[in-house]
Amino acid sequence: MNVLLIGSGGREHALAWKLSASPLLTKLYAAPGNPGIAKEAEIVTLDIGDHAAVAAWCKDKRIDLVIVGPEAPLVAGLADDLRVAGIRVFGPSKVAARLEGSKGFTKDLCARFSIPTAAYGRFTDAVEAAAYVRRQGAPIVVKADGLAAGKGVTVAMTVEEAQEAVAACFDGSFGAAGAEVVVEEFLTGEEASFFCLCDGTTALPFGTAQDHKRVGEGDTGPNTGGMGAYSPAPVMTPEMIDRTMREIIEPTMRGMAELGSPFSGVLFAGLMIGADGPKLIEYNVRFGDPECQVLMMRLKDDLLVLLSAAADGQLAHMSARWRDEAALTVVMAANGYPGTPERGGVISGLDQVPEGVEIFHAGTALKDGDIVASGGRVLNVTAVGKTVTEAQARAYSGVDAIDWPQGFCRRDIGFRAVEREKNA
Repeated sequence: MNVLLIGSGGREHALAWKLSASPLLTKLYAAPGNPGIAKEAEIVTLDIGDHAAVAAWCKDKRIDLVIVGPEAPLVAGLADDLRVAGIRVFGPSKVAARLEGSKGFTKDLCARFSIPTAAYGRFTDAVEAAAYVRRQGAPIVVKADGLAAGKGVTVAMTVEEAQEAVAACFDGSFGAAGAEVVVEEFLTGEEASFFCLCDGTTALPFGTAQDHKRVGEGDTGPNTGGMGAYSPAPVMTPEMIDRTMREIIEPTMRGMAELGSPFSGVLFAGLMIGADGPKLIEYNVRFGDPECQVLMMRLKDDLLVLLSAAADGQLAHMSARWRDEAALTVVMAANGYPGTPERGGVISGLDQVPEGVEIFHAGTALKDGDIVASGGRVLNVTAVGKTVTEAQARAYSGVDAIDWPQGFCRRDIGFRAVEREKNA
């Protein structure tokens, strides 16, 4: 099969790494890619926003499957336009991608189909949103309705902080994404990420993970796109997975079909596991980043077979098998992140990491023969171990082999699971 992978981050590097191991693969292309992905795929120059040009290129290269990594092209309708052109795609339609593209849409779906989630209000007026915050009190969560590159959510511990977050949304800090605001009840419990491959009818459970959103150790400081992750998530027991499928995923699949928007692609449920069981925090319509990196390290099966089955509506008789080991990834970010990152620093030592440690490139570029930082989250240092503790030690041995003075990382990724293992 000839495959085109859309995207340029650590998630896409992990997907390319796994796809390249498939016996079914004839040729893997990636657009726009990155220097890490270039080791697994041929990088092509395509304007992803020009859907007609992407379709024409796919026809010219006889592409058998397009895999869309990031959310923005899905929300923009790339999958629809490729399907109209007769090209197979793994990824949801534009209307189904509203599950990520509009937090308000998802909250209303939950209300309509009795899916457990936080109580909420939707607002297009700053004064009304601020009044709702005052009535509810803090802690409370303020979210820009649309896509904001992981930066549109504020977990406010005071009413004043929530008011500032509301004002930031309506003042244009997140562009069009903040034209509408969702204000939510603050949920308590343990967060987990749960993934399913979907084909419009069937949802196939596809692994669990926990990530660390806060920039500082001990889960402190501002939210980020993710500073590290590990899989599996201990809190996602077989019973909890069962409940999540029954109470959250299956009603969502039925609801989307009833609305005329059957969901096909990756359904990524961000969950809060509390005393009452699982509640949906939010949906994403693509693999998590950096959760994808740890899932790919643990997946036993051929990823290309599974994604092809999802694209063809053939998941009903498929299964996914996982290595018993744990996987853990540490994000190395550029100084200044999640604010303004320090770009351009030369990264060396990537070929010195211990055997068994995989480095997935997230925000790198090639300049004068050197790998340099070109984004906020730059590298994902990833390893597998019999326990999370062992995987953590291996991943940090990889971090320590890398020479990048302008970068930093958290040194406690997986700390909850490590503590659990100590006390087991």
